[in-house]
Amino acid sequence: MRKLLTILCFAILVVGCKNQNKSKKKEIHIQHETKQQVKPTKKKVLSPHETTMSMIGDAHIHIDYSSPGVRNRIIFGGLLAYDMVWQAGAHNATWLETNQDLILDGKTLPAGKYGFFTIPSKKEWTIIFNTNWDQHGKDEYDEKEDVLRFKVKSILSETTTEHLDYKVKKISDTEGSISLAWEKVLIDFNFIVKQ
Repeated sequence: MRKLLTILCFAILVVGCKNQNKSKKKEIHIQHETKQQVKPTKKKVLSPHETTMSMIGDAHIHIDYSSPGVRNRIIFGGLLAYDMVWQAGAHNATWLETNQDLILDGKTLPAGKYGFFTIPSKKEWTIIFNTNWDQHGKDEYDEKEDVLRFKVKSILSETTTEHLDYKVKKISDTEGSISLAWEKVLIDFNFIVKQ
């Protein structure tokens, strides 16, 4: 009887230990699954890469830029000083490519790829097309490489454009417009596709 009681106690102890080990394994397994479900958060891109393009007749106009945000900052006359060359975007210089000659401000911009720079001022901006389109910011900007320069009036808006935004719009089969909007400023100029 004593042997039977000892065997019975031993059996209960073994079964209890096995159940406790299974419970621990389940706990460990559940904790492991929870760790796998946590995904690392991606860092928000502050100046995302953007492109805009349009067909105006046979002309394909393509603008490539990085689009910085206002983020509660004063941009023109603050972050960007007036009367200084700006690469018209963030990071690398903004560039424009056209497969047809364009007429801007009565001057011809030959078909090709150009760095697009501006000189912002309070009432008017200088628009610049430069042969050096592949550069970081304005680090290598050289006025001697300018192909075309002209001035446009800036327009103040009551609404804020949070991220720099370019648009190429078709007016007719031979005419279009390019606009840039950021913060509370808009510039807009027309071009003609040379025939």
